[in-house]
Amino acid sequence: MASADITIDDDRAREIAEVYTDNHLLLRFLSQFGWGDLVNIGYYAWPTLPALAGGLAFFQRSLVNRSIGLLDARPGDRVIDASCGRGWSTAELAARGYRAVGLDLSPEQIERARRRFGSRPRASFHVADVTALPARVDGTELRDGGFDRVHCLEAAFHYGSEGRRAFLEESHRMLRPGGRLVLVDFTLPAGTDPAEFAAADPRHLVRTAWSFDTFEPVDRYVRFATDAGFTVRRVLDWSRPSLRRGTALVQAAAALTDSTAGRAALCAARPRLRAFTPDDWAHLTEVLRAHQAFEKVHYAAFVLDKPAAG
Repeated sequence: MASADITIDDDRAREIAEVYTDNHLLLRFLSQFGWGDLVNIGYYAWPTLPALAGGLAFFQRSLVNRSIGLLDARPGDRVIDASCGRGWSTAELAARGYRAVGLDLSPEQIERARRRFGSRPRASFHVADVTALPARVDGTELRDGGFDRVHCLEAAFHYGSEGRRAFLEESHRMLRPGGRLVLVDFTLPAGTDPAEFAAADPRHLVRTAWSFDTFEPVDRYVRFATDAGFTVRRVLDWSRPSLRRGTALVQAAAALTDSTAGRAALCAARPRLRAFTPDDWAHLTEVLRAHQAFEKVHYAAFVLDKPAAG
């Protein structure tokens, strides 16, 4: 069933888009340590931790590669990269031989993706709300059953609970029988009241920084998926290598931003940070500290299959 009645309004779209602009204080800080093409939390396997000396991009790409690997796609397969952001993951899908369609709600993000990756063979980028897909966008047909795979990496937390349900329904509609959706997202432990995260972020610092309301309990995510018609093939818990280690890095950064000596060391290593004002540093420290709320959060990769026709 299509979910054409579930849309994200223009104000909400602008709020989400603002998170990923160079005006965003937290992103300005993180961009000095590798965030840029990708803005995911990363995957920090123990043997790879020495690569931290080179910044965060290696770990963010590692997460993309693991996520794409779960698609189990074949060259020539048509793949939707839902909420593709700046386009790196879509370009990577195309580089592997898939016909990749990157969709994102933000025109600015799509324009940036087109500038960087628009000339890549088998990759295209379009503005679309993945919770309520049109039949066609920029001449590209989005027909029922027209895709082999759907990929959504660390984006659905923006959609809201009804939006996540709608996205699952839309993905099922887009997939051919036997197709697969890989969805990687923040979750709450089974049976958790989503209001518990709100209590852990009383000043809305984390929710405002990343423009979301709350996370989905994993059991409700599974129910939404099965209600949409999917078979839940696997649910992988990536909390430790992604969220726990990523959060530890955030708290280490907060310890530096909270002191004059730490700020001086950061500025020496990354001279562009000298543009930060004392108020910038103070607010950044508050936001980084507030990420302790993620202690109550999990991080999961859902492998969801659309049953093959009988």
